Amino acid sequence: MGDSFCEQLTEDSTSLKHDPRLDTEVVDKLILQLNRIYPQILTDKEATKFRNLDVPTSVRLGELLTHLQGKGEEACREFYRALHLHVEEVYYSLPTRLHLRDSLDPLKLPRVIKQRHALNDRGPLFFMGCFTFVVGMAFFYYYSEAKLTGGSRALGMAALGLKRKAQEVLIWYTEESLIK
Repeated sequence: MGDSFCEQLTEDSTSLKHDPRLDTEVVDKLILQLNRIYPQILTDKEATKFRNLDVPTSVRLGELLTHLQGKGEEACREFYRALHLHVEEVYYSLPTRLHLRDSLDPLKLPRVIKQRHALNDRGPLFFMGCFTFVVGMAFFYYYSEAKLTGGSRALGMAALGLKRKAQEVLIWYTEESLIK
C-alpha cells in the first residue's frame, strides 16, 4: 500500500462516520478491541470516553478516528485490523479498499492485457481459416493414404518433432500400415 494508514483513515473517515452498519454495538466492539488488546493505543479512560452513550455514535466514531490519527500509524493500522475482524463488509466497502481493489483488477488494465496478447490480434476468420486448412489436410491424408505409397513414410517422418508419447503412436501406426 502506497498510502500510510493515517492517510487512508483520513480518506475513509467520512464514509465510516456515515455508514449505518457502524451502529453503537459495532463501535463499542471496535473500541473494546483496541482497548483490551492494545491498551497503549486506547487507554481505559479514553475507551470510557468514546463509549459514552450520551454522545451520538457518529460523533463518537469521528472523535475516535481523530484520536487514532493523532496516535500515529500503528493506531490507525490496528483500527483497520479491528474493523476487518468485526465488520468485514464495511472494511471492504471503504473508499481506499475499493480503490486498491480496482487498481489490482486485471480486467481494468486493458493496456497490459493487450501487450500480453499482442500475437492474438487476428480476427476469428483467420483462426477458422487455419482450422479449416488443417481439417482439409487431415481429410486429404486420410482418403489418399491408400493410393500413395509414401503416405506412411511421411507420417513416420512427421513423428520426429513430436513428444515421446505422440511419436510412439505415430511410429506404431506407420509400422502397422507397412506390415499390411
